[in-house]
Amino acid sequence: MVVSDDSFMFTVGKLDAGMAILLGERAHLIEFPSLLLPPGVTTGSIVNISVLRNVSEEKKREADFWNLQSDILEEFGTRTPEPPQLQLRNVTQTSVTLEWPRLELATAKLRSLDLYRDRQRVAAIPSPLTNTSTKVSGLQLDTEYTFQLVLRTTAGVYPSNVLKVRTHTMSDTSGVSVCFGTVEDEVLLENAKMAVREMGAKWSDKIQIDTTHFVCTTPAATPGAAQATGGVVTGPGVEYQKALQLSIPVVQPQWILACHAEKKMMPIRPFYLGENPASPSHFRPQSMSQANLQSPSQRSATASPTQQKHAANRQSMPPQRVTTTSPPVTEPRSAGRASAHNIPEEREPAPTQTQQPAPPVPPVPQDSTVSPPLAKSETATPEPPLREPPKDGVAEEAEKAASAGDAEELTTVGMVAPSSVEVPPPPPVDKERSLATDLADDDLGETEEISLN
Repeated sequence: MVVSDDSFMFTVGKLDAGMAILLGERAHLIEFPSLLLPPGVTTGSIVNISVLRNVSEEKKREADFWNLQSDILEEFGTRTPEPPQLQLRNVTQTSVTLEWPRLELATAKLRSLDLYRDRQRVAAIPSPLTNTSTKVSGLQLDTEYTFQLVLRTTAGVYPSNVLKVRTHTMSDTSGVSVCFGTVEDEVLLENAKMAVREMGAKWSDKIQIDTTHFVCTTPAATPGAAQATGGVVTGPGVEYQKALQLSIPVVQPQWILACHAEKKMMPIRPFYLGENPASPSHFRPQSMSQANLQSPSQRSATASPTQQKHAANRQSMPPQRVTTTSPPVTEPRSAGRASAHNIPEEREPAPTQTQQPAPPVPPVPQDSTVSPPLAKSETATPEPPLREPPKDGVAEEAEKAASAGDAEELTTVGMVAPSSVEVPPPPPVDKERSLATDLADDDLGETEEISLN
């Protein structure tokens, strides 16, 4: 420590609690802590103050400061959180199993770990400090997806690598991961394991996150447990109970043999535990040649003439044109009755029948209704002709010639135009009669004059 003989003389001008005002020789006024003054100093006392520099202590504190900075840099500045490395563990037709190493957070604190599918957030990973895998279900067949993990910490955000995955088709069985339980038939168990290896799938004795099916023939933990009770299962195994809790389908070994025989994924409903599945050779789809189908030539050969005629009429041909010489077609809606909406066509008379002249058509008033035409099976009853005024000889000859020509042609039932019918005068209106009656009732009797005075 360097000691200097230089000192400065001050006069205490004012002394307060905790602070003293000192006056120098050159009218310097400074504030000085009263705790550093010697005991017994009051207002007006003169004190000498020396200022010294402690170089050794200064160097020591500087070294301590830089040592602390180095320790902080070593502890918090050299290691940072590492982005997670996303990996594919298993893929099936409708699910993808992902895994990653344990998270390296260094000295940062974890905020969240989120899973993204096709750049959209799916969900947050539960227990991210201990959980290192997840399974995504509900995917589409033969579809490509992208997955990514995003790690958020107090030191920043660290995204993982982008993983592209394509789901399998129904003919790809390499994504099957089965867990074998208790299978009583050893030969059947070995055949199932061999089929799993040939399909490119995998199997284990413990249920894992990528397990797709649990294969067994009995819920018991061991085959001896079921045989000891006479085939009655009393205690299901641990793996069987875990499969039920995780909603993993429990099937029989015949399902694996069926998938191996058909080279594709088979439905699991017929192979549930407790069902009676058929042998694998019975799962081939039935061809169309085995169906009970007949070709058009076979149907035409076995059909009757009446059926062939109806079949020919049902062809997509334009309707026949009806002429005056073709016979009418009437639908047999009721026995001896025709439809009221169809007007019967003209028909040729039979050669054995004798044509009768058509009776004259009576005049039809405008307010009368025309009855529907009669069908072929009905016989129209002619009405008695009305009397007409006598005509001259030329008119009678013309009428006879017209009736003779009509006898040679077909009899036609038609409607008379209202404009060519003579309408008789209407009967008297009832209002006139009632008016005349009212006038007759209004006859007055004798009148009497009354004076107004």
